Amino acid sequence: MEQKREKPAVGADGLRNLNRSQNIVSFPENQSKIVTLKAFLAHPWPPRELILEPWLATQSLNMIYSWRGVGKTHVALGIAYAVASGGEFLGWKADKPRGVLYLDGEMPGNALYERLNALTRGAPDFPEENFRLLTPDLQKGFMPDLATFKGQQAIDRFILPSTELIIVDNLSCLLRGDGRENEAESWISCGQWALAKRAQGKSIIFIHHAGKNGNQRGTSRREDILDTVMVLKRPSDYEASDGARFEVHFEKARHLYGENVEPFVANLTQEGSTQSWKMLPLVESNRIKVIDLYREGMSVKDIVEELGIDRSTVYRILNKAESEGEIGKLKRRK
Repeated sequence: MEQKREKPAVGADGLRNLNRSQNIVSFPENQSKIVTLKAFLAHPWPPRELILEPWLATQSLNMIYSWRGVGKTHVALGIAYAVASGGEFLGWKADKPRGVLYLDGEMPGNALYERLNALTRGAPDFPEENFRLLTPDLQKGFMPDLATFKGQQAIDRFILPSTELIIVDNLSCLLRGDGRENEAESWISCGQWALAKRAQGKSIIFIHHAGKNGNQRGTSRREDILDTVMVLKRPSDYEASDGARFEVHFEKARHLYGENVEPFVANLTQEGSTQSWKMLPLVESNRIKVIDLYREGMSVKDIVEELGIDRSTVYRILNKAESEGEIGKLKRRK
């Protein structure tokens, strides 16, 4: 007996949607499209611009993560304000003002006010609609849940045609689902939403927590679709009195190389009512620390343990410092 053949995936309705002039087949069920290589290359793809030079591009998906209290929200708000105002943050420069939607999932309203008030003090004006906030203390109910289609629709209503950057701060609060934020399945729906926003010309920065192992908490599958992954780390000599001081490292950067991905140390300083950020390349920061500790009489072994850097790096710094006259004759190991 002859086995019955399965019907083609594209039925009569789908075949009627075949646009031969563009070599595109449309599938009515989900509006998927298949294109030929020629049609793909002929498509008028918009050039990728840098929203914040050198790393934040248009139509990009990104993540910034760290341990609690290191400075994620400082960085997220600083980026949002720089993009909205066409300004600068941590040495990253915006070419022009662009629309930003900031989704805050957990900060108390008064704490958020203090952060934003400090950011905007003395800063130039920019179009009011460029920086829009969704924050829990101004809501009558729960914040939208990006793990659900309903929550995504709620967020979509706040995305204007002029919105170019969406900041999700943070995944633990805004990607709830069934409570299993660490499970790969909880990311699937949000990841698809993020890809849809990218196709619409939007960029997204997800703010996230680090797990016990120091990596971003939960499934590593999140990183598959991301262009840039940045981690903030406390310096080895950090003290609570330092406030917001952290190292910035790029773990993944599809379009970056060279000095653009070199780690650096950022430090928030305050003079009177004015706040400012000071940046120093991590290599230079380590050099200063090594020389200072050596001058204080600390051995190479102790410097290695204190700073958490390898012995060869310490010796390289000290050898150069000796040759340049910054320190006396280096005590060699016997």
